[in-house]
Amino acid sequence: MSSDGIDAESTVSGNQANIPARIRRELDIDDGDQLRWQLEDDGSVRVHVVQQEAGTFAEFDGYGGAATTDVTNDHDAWGVDTE
Repeated sequence: MSSDGIDAESTVSGNQANIPARIRRELDIDDGDQLRWQLEDDGSVRVHVVQQEAGTFAEFDGYGGAATTDVTNDHDAWGVDTE
């Protein structure tokens, strides 16, 4: 992307502005991604794209404990301290 001149423009409507398609493609921005805005001392704005992890359990590694479990008996009591 060129740092000289204007790469793309968008218009603000209400409190929203569209991200131009060319910028979305270049930065691989997709639905659900977050934009983090940082106002610099010189008045410029820096935007960091935080990509959404794919799937609800994207970082779930599964149960790693040594004890065996029986979901039909343990489901409702899981994590409940009975003492």
